[in-house]
Parts: sequence; structure tokens; C-alpha cells
Amino acid sequence: MGALNGLGWCKLFAGSIDEVIPLMEQAIRLSPRDPLIGYRYLLIGTVHLLQSRTDESIIWLEKGRSAMPAVPNFHGRLAAAYALRGETERAASELAEARRLGGEGSYSSIARLRAGYWGVPKIHALFEATFFAGLRKAGVPEE
Repeated sequence: MGALNGLGWCKLFAGSIDEVIPLMEQAIRLSPRDPLIGYRYLLIGTVHLLQSRTDESIIWLEKGRSAMPAVPNFHGRLAAAYALRGETERAASELAEARRLGGEGSYSSIARLRAGYWGVPKIHALFEATFFAGLRKAGVPEE
């Protein structure tokens, strides 16, 4: 299922965002007990976040966090989603956990995080409008 997950990330960053969720749903159907299923949930939650479907995003990201609580990306995405929804305490808590799990310097600035995101301009714009905007509201400084 790792191949389908990789293909999903490739489709996302290539701009074929509408193809990602069906692909991840197929991966989940094919291997519902996969110990790394949380990564499928992460990708689904990320797509929902990028498409400003914040409530749906939170459902999938919480599901993924439950499956893989030690992965900082779930907490970072949830921090952004909760902040966008105006839940500042939950956002701050998730951001603190993402930083703790990610180690020194993780989630320290938008500029540092932005360096790790690539893809076509359309996807950059979606990350800016949702993920990075949410992290700013959660308290991540620009620099």
C-alpha cells in the first residue's frame, strides 16, 4: 500500500488533487489492517484541509492521529485545522505536541516549513491559504 500512498502524494503535488482521495480510499479497502494506514488518513485529511473542508479534514486527521499518535504531521495539520476553525486552545495543544514529537526546531517558523513543501503553483497556493494560514493563527511565526 506504500506505492498507492506514494502515488497519492505525487498526484497531490502534481496538481491532480481530485484524484487523491479515491486513490487513498482504494488503498484503505485493499489493506484495512495496514499498520501504516494512518498515512492514508493523513493524505485524505490534507486534501480536505487544502480544499477548505476543515471539519472533514479534522475527522480524518484525528483518525490518523489515533492510529499513529507519535507522527508529528498529524498534530501539525490538526493545529492548522483547529486554528482555522477558531479553536485556539486545541490548536495550541496540537502545535505543542507536533513540536515535541518533531524535535528541536520543528514547527519553529512558516519559512522553515514552507521550504519542505513543493509542487505546482496551484498546490503552493492551497497550502498558503489553508495549512500555513492555520499555523499562523495557531502561533507559528513567519520567520
